[in-house]
Amino acid sequence: MTEHPTSHEGHRPLVARPQERTRPRQQDAAPVTATPAAIPGPAGAPRAPGSAPAASGVLAAPDPQAAARREGDRLRFVGAATRRIARGIDLDEIVLGLCRASVPTFCDEILIYLRDPLPVGDERPVEPFVLRLRRSDRLRTAEEDVDALHDPERLRPPLIDPGTDLLPVADLCEVRSGGALGEVLRGVRPVFGDNAAARSALPELLGSGRPAPTGHRAILAPLRGRRRVIGSAVFLRTTERAPFEANDLLVAAQLATHTALGIDKAVLYGREAYIADELQRTMLPDSLPQPTGVRLASRYLPAAETARVGGDWYDAIPLPGSRVALVVGDVMGHSMTSAAIMGQLRTTAQTLAGLDLPPQEVLHHLDEQAQRLGENRMATCLYAVYDPVAHRITVANAGHPPPVLLHLGGRAEVLDVPPNAPIGVGGVDFEAVELDAPAGGTLLLYTDGLVESRVRDVWTGIEQLRERLAATARLTGPDHSPPLEALCDDVLDMLGPGDRDDDIALLAARFDGIAPNDVAYWSLDPQDSAPGRARRLARGALERWGMEHLLDEVELLVSEVVTNAVRYAERPVTLRLLRTDILRCEVGDDSPQLPRQRRARETDESGRGLFLVNRLARRWGATRLSTGKVVWFEMATGGQ
Repeated sequence: MTEHPTSHEGHRPLVARPQERTRPRQQDAAPVTATPAAIPGPAGAPRAPGSAPAASGVLAAPDPQAAARREGDRLRFVGAATRRIARGIDLDEIVLGLCRASVPTFCDEILIYLRDPLPVGDERPVEPFVLRLRRSDRLRTAEEDVDALHDPERLRPPLIDPGTDLLPVADLCEVRSGGALGEVLRGVRPVFGDNAAARSALPELLGSGRPAPTGHRAILAPLRGRRRVIGSAVFLRTTERAPFEANDLLVAAQLATHTALGIDKAVLYGREAYIADELQRTMLPDSLPQPTGVRLASRYLPAAETARVGGDWYDAIPLPGSRVALVVGDVMGHSMTSAAIMGQLRTTAQTLAGLDLPPQEVLHHLDEQAQRLGENRMATCLYAVYDPVAHRITVANAGHPPPVLLHLGGRAEVLDVPPNAPIGVGGVDFEAVELDAPAGGTLLLYTDGLVESRVRDVWTGIEQLRERLAATARLTGPDHSPPLEALCDDVLDMLGPGDRDDDIALLAARFDGIAPNDVAYWSLDPQDSAPGRARRLARGALERWGMEHLLDEVELLVSEVVTNAVRYAERPVTLRLLRTDILRCEVGDDSPQLPRQRRARETDESGRGLFLVNRLARRWGATRLSTGKVVWFEMATGGQ
């Protein structure tokens, strides 16, 4: 017999020696004449454990040394096989470990059936009870080994039995209540193929297209997890090999038990990993907004495949006046608790941003929220607000690594931002700074996992990041900024194989800004003449910009929104038009009450303004400010 190419932990296969392999076939041809000292048995029956091969038709006395060697081989095999099965983490690795450990050391062919679908934990199994062939392996013939040498990438041939005219097995089997297969699985213990119950169970499992093996050449072993049977394994030996012995049932039981428990753990691990992935995915933004005057890109990397959740987060929140809030934070730890706290802080930050609070006030309220969540709820956070009209950025920091600004010429600068204390300390007076945000510049916000590891401190990592950004910018030249997505990938490439000890959240913002000649701004007294003056000012701006095709719609909508603002305002009303790839109109007043669209009756003289805005504008909305509110609408700038 050709030796299987797979080695199993350095141990020899549990197969009979050459002189032992031929004797059973001779016994099949000629019955044994037993002497009083011999152990009687039918022709072709397996030898008792430890017995020596027959000679001259007489069973020799058992050889204690040979029996001891075989038992030692079994114990070493079971130890090596269980270690190989235990190394697997996911379901496929565990099942593959059982196949590789069993063939050819223990059997010539193995079939592994698992419940479909597999129950998870305490879940009630789905009815009916269905077994599906999960994986199989078998000893290749000499001809197949020669073919594999010429074609190493050739897939394994279909699952067949060398002794049954190469017939395949069934892929799916329904376990009937009260049937023979159900009784064997309920019994849990492995049984030989010639067992009374197994003789009916094997055809039910393998299908009608394949005859069930006879004698002790098949073992049917149920796979029972911690709570229920989750499948079965069938170990097969061909007629070229000695049949299984009684002690092989114990070996099969050990393999089945370790495999079933490993599958149970793998299914639970898979469910937990799925929950962790879903939790982390829902905690982070599905996509970044596309605010006017700035382009955004982001990356998130978990600490490891086995710890997929953590406390790192990033966010980009559009604000009134075409501004945008950029947020990055890091909660201590890499657990579900850290992810849950991160989600609460992120939601709080979004709510505070909607109130248009200054960055230092946002951090102050986040600090209070962290203290309400419990003790030792520590986090770092950096909150920045970019104004594309003023080309300025206001930054407040709470113990977070400082951002890095890459200028258009290729110079990378670590911004001088007061570090302050982390969120959750309590009683901290956060400080904000206002800095220039030049057009073409790129602001990089990140968590400490990018710059800190076991082999370098945080400031060494920040300096390496600054040098990496400058080197990347030199590749694109002094007049062009590097592509944003490629820049993020290049930054992550600076990490070595052993450099990633923590989660990494990365947010990059490219400042395009809005040119002054694309902005028109006026202040209107809250008088009855304000809507008319607003129409004239808007008409003049659109004529300067060559947007005469929008005159009628914009005049109508500006008049409606300004009329609504004048009705409730006590201080001057602001009107601002911004021209980019769209036309944006913003009307601000000091009334905190947000307008809402309602359906006007035929007899009403008002209430149709927002209906017109909703029908004619591309988008519209209203945002409450600390000093009042802003109502805005956008119009497409294409032709008529």
